[in-house]
This record gives sequence, C-alpha cells and structure tokens, in this order.
Amino acid sequence: MESSSPAVPFPLLQTPIETNYRACTIPYRFETDNPRKATPGEIQWIDLFLNSVPSFRHRAETDPTVPDAPAKADKFAQRYTAMLEEMKKNPESYGGPPDCILLCRLREVVLRELGFVDIFRKVKDEENAKAMTLFEGVVKLNDAIEDEAKRAENLVRGILAGNIFDLGSAQLAEMFAKDGMSFLASCQNLVPRPWVIDDLDAFKLKWTQKTWKKAVIFVDNSGADVILGILPFARELLRHGTQVILAANDLPSINDVTYPELIEIISKLKDENGQLVGVDATGLIVANSGNDLPVIDLASVSPELAFMASDADLVVLEGMGRAIETNLYARFKCESIKIGMVKHPEVAQFLGGRLYDCVFKFNEV
Repeated sequence: MESSSPAVPFPLLQTPIETNYRACTIPYRFETDNPRKATPGEIQWIDLFLNSVPSFRHRAETDPTVPDAPAKADKFAQRYTAMLEEMKKNPESYGGPPDCILLCRLREVVLRELGFVDIFRKVKDEENAKAMTLFEGVVKLNDAIEDEAKRAENLVRGILAGNIFDLGSAQLAEMFAKDGMSFLASCQNLVPRPWVIDDLDAFKLKWTQKTWKKAVIFVDNSGADVILGILPFARELLRHGTQVILAANDLPSINDVTYPELIEIISKLKDENGQLVGVDATGLIVANSGNDLPVIDLASVSPELAFMASDADLVVLEGMGRAIETNLYARFKCESIKIGMVKHPEVAQFLGGRLYDCVFKFNEV
C-alpha cells in the first residue's frame, strides 16, 4: 500500500516535526479524555464515515475488474461498518483512537483486502475526458483577463469550483450521481466572500510581484478539480517563470488523481511543441507524493518528492482532505496556500463557517 521507497518527512515543514507538526486539524480528543470511551467528536466523525458506506458499496459492486463484485462489496460494507461500530465502543481498537487518517486508512485496507483497487476508476476516466475538452476554453477565459489581480482571483475561484468534484462526500456523491456538475456554473455559484478563511486579497498583492521560483502543489481530485482548477493555475505560474511540481497520490483513493493518471492527462493536454495552450510546460513536473489516502501526513512523503521540493519557495495544499481536515495549521519554511471547499457539515461547524464555504489560507514567511 505504500510507496516502494521508505517515506521521509516533507523537508519544508517547520522543524522539529515532533513538536511543531500534527497532521490532523480537528482535535477528536484531549489528554483529559478517557482513552477507553469514545468522545463526542470521535462519534461524530465515525458517523460521518458510516454515512459514506452506501456510496462506496455502490461503487464497489459495479467494479468490472473484481470477480463477484456485488458479494464482495457487501462484505466491505459489513466489515467496515463493524469496525466503525467497534471503535464507538472501544476507541483504541484497530490502532485508535480514531482520527480522519485512521478512518480513511481502515476503509482502504478493507477495500484492498477484498480485491478492490480503484472503485472510482470509471467515473474518474469519464470526468477526465470531459474536463480535457473544456481545458482550452477555461484557460483562454483566464488569459482574457488583463488585470493580474483579477486573473489571480479567477484562477483561485476555478480551483475552488473544481474541488466540488469530490465523491468522498456522501452528499456530493449523491448530487453528482443525479445531475453531474457544471464547472462554469460552480465558479459562478461559490458562496460569497468573505469566506470562512479568506486571505485572497493578500495573495493577490503577492501574486502581482511574480516572485516564486519553484512551487509544489499537492493535488486532489480527478476531473474538473485537477484539469480545470489546478492546471490553469499551474500554467499561469509557468508563464510567470515558476517551476511547478504537482504532487499526486501513489495509489488510488476515492476519486483522487494518481501520479500515473496525472502524467497521462498532461501528456494529452500538451501540444506537439510541449506547450499548454501556448505556454511552455518544460518546467512542469509530476511527482509521486508517496501517499495513498485522500488526506495526507506530511511527516511521511516519498523521498523523490522530498528531494525535488527541498528548495521550493511556495507550497500549495489543495482539497478538503489535504488542506483543511489535515494540514490547515501546518507551518512551512516558505510561503504556503491551503485551499479547498468545506464539504462536510462537521468541518463547517469546527471552522464556524457554512457548508460549501471556502478556505483560502495564505501564509507569508
């Protein structure tokens, strides 16, 4: 399940990691809580994962790569549900106490033990194909905005709109199954600013200075998210002379884009001269993050990514899992952006915002 090389800490985290860095943003319990009794926070989050079981079972039972998929999907639902219910009774079971990393990890373990490697592959392929047909139009709309600060805001809004395509959210999975999602409509329908965390104005000022030499972007979902949100943003950085490293998952998890999938997507979007709609893409690198979950613990990344990222002066974490549920308060040696949409009511409650509110956290050094 892990990258073939031993994992290492992400080198741009503030040190020492042991005291400065905790991956999970939301505290599920405190030192004074009884270790043998689930806290209200733990029960709330266990219930959130319980609510997602039916959508995962549905994706699994239609997986054409797994023999007897419907029967194995039922086994997945039964096993994972039983594990979650057991953690309510004994939070230390299965390596607890639980947090979002452990709850995601257990779900992947059960799926993979039953032979399910990538239950969202079909919908990822469909959404990637659809988004690629829209890519040129989206970047040309951005290019038509002459004011640098306004163009930066439009690119940020594109990332947030693309981040709606998240099948790890039970509510959004249901909406997507019924109606699909329009990227341009999503851009127009973002909740109005100010967002629950909103450092966009400070970022726009910094953006116009064009000072970053190398940026590392931890990407999130397939489809509109990476193709219509992240890649136009990365293309604009390239145009400013910034080298861009896109860090993608080693293995599939939900509808997150993987390292080999992202390489294929970019190769299809480049023209015969290696350009992305007129912008030289030789400075665009895809890296294997070493991660296999929709959240990420930056104390454990691939050594290849650590080597490539060591001299970057901008880190971008994108998506609810990587930038909000984990790493919202992570501190870096360089400037950083945490950007994503709030798609769980529990996260909105913790942040004091609204469901589908936006987070744009920009930290200058």
